[in-house]
Amino acid sequence: MKELNQYFPADYEQSRRSFRGHLSEIKDKWPDAELTTVSIGKEADNTIDMISSKATKTNEQVLFFTTGEHGIEGYAGAAMIQLFVDEYLHHVDPETTGICFIHALNPWGMKNFRRVTENNVDLNRNYLYNRSSVPEDVNKNYEKESELFLPDGKITDLSQEKMKLQAQLVKALAEEGYSAIKEAKGMGQFEYERGVYYGGEKEEETAIFLKKIQNQLLSDYPRVIHMDWHTALGPTNEITMVVSSEDERGEEELNAKYDLNNIQKFTPEKVKGDSTNHFHKLKNEQYSTNYLFSALFEFGTFGTGKQAELREFMTIVLENRLYWEGAENEGDRDWILAEFREMFYPLSEEWKKSVLHEGRKGMEAVLGEEGILKK
Repeated sequence: MKELNQYFPADYEQSRRSFRGHLSEIKDKWPDAELTTVSIGKEADNTIDMISSKATKTNEQVLFFTTGEHGIEGYAGAAMIQLFVDEYLHHVDPETTGICFIHALNPWGMKNFRRVTENNVDLNRNYLYNRSSVPEDVNKNYEKESELFLPDGKITDLSQEKMKLQAQLVKALAEEGYSAIKEAKGMGQFEYERGVYYGGEKEEETAIFLKKIQNQLLSDYPRVIHMDWHTALGPTNEITMVVSSEDERGEEELNAKYDLNNIQKFTPEKVKGDSTNHFHKLKNEQYSTNYLFSALFEFGTFGTGKQAELREFMTIVLENRLYWEGAENEGDRDWILAEFREMFYPLSEEWKKSVLHEGRKGMEAVLGEEGILKK
């Protein structure tokens, strides 16, 4: 096994170099494998990189990994691709199985250790199947409590700002209730371009790119197995599988099939523009005879429960405000950025080791059950 730091690079460029370096090893099994590089956004050196190949004989199924949809979360995702190449690649039958690995769907966010794109868009609220059917003011709870979610001037005293934010939260919870605030966070919004959880006024370049890849894979293969790698949600140092309700199986059935401790379902009624939901919707509408497994896999950081959720919420809000308005004190800035990193890419060896350990569990549970991994 490689040294721990070889799985978790220090920056985007190093991560990208490592990913591109997988091509030669992959070509040993898939001689026609290709590296595709697509520039995204205003900066020429921000790229989505993809290594893909059809099966060498018959396209019975394809393994599809996506990473970095939420920028900074791409480091753990890149570690999963590295882990797969190191430990599982030789268990895949190239004659019947194609592969498609994507590094850094949101390269600007990954490069700048942010979750959103350079347009402040949460990509996983940008993949709307039918954009015209979703009104801009769909998130009424967000609109009611917009003062919580929007940047409000330079941060002058972090202690005071945290107390103020907590007071606003307590007031909002009293007026709207916990479930309403949670729903406002989860659904995404399409009105406030400087606010958190912004889904964008139009499709991002990445959304156009990924939708094309989703369609191509469903067109080329009768079976698509997709794992989308993320961080933050779920129990600390554990993996959580998050599945769209477009997949008709319930949590109990999913638990029995995949034997994972943490499995959640979500509905597009409460989460707009999610990429895996779009994938399922596309399959159901246009490729109904195909088989699709598509789910998010989250590596937990702050943990679960109301206290953890409030900590996550405050971190997201403060980081967004810092980005737009800045902070007078360097110490306040450093604290916010450190807290944000703890939420999405912790520095601790314990968490990094847990990512590799839990990543193995997730791959073996899903890819073993789905027939990707051969003994």
